Amino acid sequence: MAELLIVYHSRTGGSRQMAEAAHAGASGEGSARLVRAEEAEPEDLLAASGYLFCAPENLAALSGAMKEFFDRCYYPVLGQIEARPYAQMICAGSDGENAARQLARIAQGWRLKPVQEPLIICTHAQTPEAILADKVIPEDELQMCRDLGQAMAAGLAMGMF
Repeated sequence: MAELLIVYHSRTGGSRQMAEAAHAGASGEGSARLVRAEEAEPEDLLAASGYLFCAPENLAALSGAMKEFFDRCYYPVLGQIEARPYAQMICAGSDGENAARQLARIAQGWRLKPVQEPLIICTHAQTPEAILADKVIPEDELQMCRDLGQAMAAGLAMGMF
């Protein structure tokens, strides 16, 4: 059975909420696993049929913990996951574009196939207090994450990708 692997990092809860929503949507369509970036291993990537990566934007870049996941897993799976589908979600304080570009560049190195444009949820956190505060993602934006998870899992189950 095709499995969707959802790998996420979250410091203030926004990305976690997004990843959990995507997992809830995916679980109704097929097999899906939700794994924190700190715990994800190359074996998780090899066992999955497709990926949904979810990370916060930190200092206009991909979060360090998510980058460390990619650093740790990149070479052990290089050449073994080519052409598998992926999508990404970014929890941003400003625009999230650079974090999305960084993640797409890493995925391109693995020769993964993007199946949609990045989903960027912007919290507009611009002060130190707002940036460090626990995030609450609005329901309508969480629904977009559920929809993405559902679409990814359904696409994998049907062999669309």
